[in-house]
Amino acid sequence: MSNDAYQRKTAAFAAMLVKQAAWPAVIVIAGDSIAPLVASARGALHAPLAVLALLVAATSAVVVLALSALLGFDALLFRLMATHGDEMSGGAAVDDMLARMRLKPAPATPRLLDERIAGTRRLLARQRIAFAVFVVAFLTAGFWMPR
Repeated sequence: MSNDAYQRKTAAFAAMLVKQAAWPAVIVIAGDSIAPLVASARGALHAPLAVLALLVAATSAVVVLALSALLGFDALLFRLMATHGDEMSGGAAVDDMLARMRLKPAPATPRLLDERIAGTRRLLARQRIAFAVFVVAFLTAGFWMPR
């Protein structure tokens, strides 16, 4: 991969990560901010299934927000990689930063860009699963609330 193609691919992936980290977090925050109001107005605290569904929704919301924060951090690391001229120096810069922050030991050789992207895509898949659990639990809580 040429240096220009590497920088474009890395920058594009970082930009995509920012969007993918933001929209689920915004929806979760909005849903969690209106859930207590709706639940108290409809008397959901007297329906055990609605309370259970709200607890599952709240727990999965925390997971979505944590994974969104991790994806945002990864986006910053990919942006750092994109500022370097080639894949090896960009990977070495990220590995050095993670080692100095004591988040990860420095490897003998930097990982390739495709390996880093694959790891971040696994985080993205986990975020999507947690978001799906949140949506299902949130809608289930609305179904079980008394009318």
